[in-house]
Amino acid sequence: MEDFETRLKQALESPQNQGEMTDADSVGTVGSPDCGDMLRMWLKFTEKDGQKVIDRASFQSFGCQTAIAVASMATEILKGKTMEQARAMKASELSGELGALPPMKIHCGQLVEGALKEALDGATSAQPTRTPTTSTPETLSSQMQQSRPAGVTIRLLDPS
Repeated sequence: MEDFETRLKQALESPQNQGEMTDADSVGTVGSPDCGDMLRMWLKFTEKDGQKVIDRASFQSFGCQTAIAVASMATEILKGKTMEQARAMKASELSGELGALPPMKIHCGQLVEGALKEALDGATSAQPTRTPTTSTPETLSSQMQQSRPAGVTIRLLDPS
């Protein structure tokens, strides 16, 4: 457990790709009723060798430090992955250098995996998934506090 705590602390000292991506091609938002965490992931795609690949990924998170650390790791791991490769990734792979998550933190990896899947689903649907632009961009916090967030799909994860 001590090794995990050390790796977690290191990841949190300098989280990567944290924050809204205004030019994203797709956005996925999920929440876990088990712990109250909410996570949003943005994806930006590019063409490489005739395939659509993830060029950049970013995230915002409400929740525990483990969810933030896993999301940070995942946004780095996803760069250069095709949509199919990214869709095949499991929470345990997205945690990267953090390694295996402790049993009470597995839901954090599932949260990141869920946001990724939502963003990938949005990228393949016919409906536009860009975050609506307003004079004052809404944050994850402000949207989660609204009774009905506009343009956001929240999928609750099965805690089992």
